[in-house]
Amino acid sequence: MPIDATPAYRERPAPGLPGAVVWTRTITPGDDAPVLPDGCMDLLWIGDRVLVAGPDTRGYVAARTASATISGLRFYPGTAPALLGVPAHELRDRRVELDDLWPAARARDLTAIVASAPDPMLGLERAARRYAADADPADARLRHIVRRLDQGASVAATADELGLGARRLHRMSLTAFGYGPKTLARVLRMQRALTLARAGIPFAETAFRAGYADQAHLAREVRGLSGRSLGRLLGGDQASGA
Repeated sequence: MPIDATPAYRERPAPGLPGAVVWTRTITPGDDAPVLPDGCMDLLWIGDRVLVAGPDTRGYVAARTASATISGLRFYPGTAPALLGVPAHELRDRRVELDDLWPAARARDLTAIVASAPDPMLGLERAARRYAADADPADARLRHIVRRLDQGASVAATADELGLGARRLHRMSLTAFGYGPKTLARVLRMQRALTLARAGIPFAETAFRAGYADQAHLAREVRGLSGRSLGRLLGGDQASGA
């Protein structure tokens, strides 16, 4: 998952929600740092509203005309649809008000939990744990898909390990991740590359370790998914959340 080291952003694990993190980000006027695709979905607290951020296929810029602080809870890939009751592909590249997805009374209850907490990050944790307890658990196979693709396994090999055909794996991926397994693999590979590059690994070595054909392939993929060059992202222009 992406981690922005700038003071405007911080995150921590969300206890009781495996793989999830809560985060907060301050956006100032003219801040055009993109939110990078990571295979995840988020609950967002903006002002006094709860929104759902669907899975991104490209860098998303949360442009603001005034300073704003956004808090969020980022679910582990594939786990949010079970709690929200909405297939991920319906929210792909979208930010949607929670009360457009849930009955009004239920959305108000979750909003009230967040609003009454001493900190929005804590409120989002409490709300997600409460509603996760009532939701059907996410398919256990989804974590295997994420883990194996993140390790660089091929889509075909991952499908074979689970005894799934390519079409069934694709349908599962659309519902859980918002896009097919090939796109998920591209997103996870980019995140692997960013982690290596942020650690100071030369770009050519980063490309090799992350599974790209060469440095030019890495550069094309990063620009295609993020809208920025790798060098610009490492200059501090990337962000998480929102």
